Amino acid sequence: MVLTGGGDCPGLNAVIRGIVKRASQENDWEVVGCIESFNGVLREPTEIEILDEKRVEGLQIQGGTIIGTTNKGGPFAWPVKQNDGTWTTVDRSDEMLRKLQYLGIDAVINIGGDGSQRISLGLYNKGLNIVGVPKTIDNDLSMTDYTFGFQTAVQICTDAIDKLVTTAASHNRVFIMEVMGRDAGWIALHSAIAGGADICLIPEIPYDINKVKAKIEQRYNKRRGYCIIVVAEGAMPKGGTVTGTETGEVGYQHVKLGGVGEQLAADLKEAGVEHDIRCTILGHLQRGGTPIAFDRVLATEFGVRAMEFVLEGRFGQMVAYHHPDIVGVSLEEAVRTPHLIDPNERLVHTAKGVGIEMGD
Repeated sequence: MVLTGGGDCPGLNAVIRGIVKRASQENDWEVVGCIESFNGVLREPTEIEILDEKRVEGLQIQGGTIIGTTNKGGPFAWPVKQNDGTWTTVDRSDEMLRKLQYLGIDAVINIGGDGSQRISLGLYNKGLNIVGVPKTIDNDLSMTDYTFGFQTAVQICTDAIDKLVTTAASHNRVFIMEVMGRDAGWIALHSAIAGGADICLIPEIPYDINKVKAKIEQRYNKRRGYCIIVVAEGAMPKGGTVTGTETGEVGYQHVKLGGVGEQLAADLKEAGVEHDIRCTILGHLQRGGTPIAFDRVLATEFGVRAMEFVLEGRFGQMVAYHHPDIVGVSLEEAVRTPHLIDPNERLVHTAKGVGIEMGD
């Protein structure tokens, strides 16, 4: 059984296709897809569909996931509405394992990010034959060089910067572009370098608003000029906090980040920046659309290797990209520490080397 969990990501369908195409070469394996992560098993009636070669034909070019996904709830924290109208969560993992056994599921391939692989680890420790596939546009899983979907997200952001440059130059404006990434600034940093941004603000390097202001003024000759700022959704000023809200959504475990771009614009005005400032929030555009070739190839490699792990009985592992190889790492290692940017690392040095202000 294969399932996709967490936020959607370019390349998910390519992984599914890789799994099915590899399994089709074996005589005694059938692949089924569980709808919306583990929800398809936990719901009544069960929502599972057969995935054969015809079903996945041409799927590598299609964004999203044909079996749906969710970042709410799960087998260890299933949301339940109580009699008084409030919500709580219950652990349905044992019930789900019994149901998987009843359904004749021999193995599970769980495609997802940090939260999904923590669920994989918990289920493996309960005896489930499970293999993980790393998925996140944030590139924040530490045991793989890259996750599929990241390069597509960077390309989308870079294309957006290219477009903002022309309108910013035409109107002598400061443009702030807010991108995703939660606690990791990889999308922001890569796209800022690729797009030639002037300022890049990331969660790992709290910024000094006065240094940001100084860089903006440096970009102007009297009132002529423009400035492009890329800010990650989890960025924060020195001594400050992230910008976000509690969503109140049932089963959603995270603070919903967003709004840092508008907050930065307000702070710059308060700091004395008189130039016209506009903010663009890319949001879910970064998750959508057709995956670029790099992500299609990586996702296909992950899918094929994940199915081979099942055939080899290598459960409790996550496939990972250690250039140039696709290897296996334990699920415990995979979720131990997040993959964040070291302020002293090469890519930060490169950004500063081309004059990008990081705010530190």
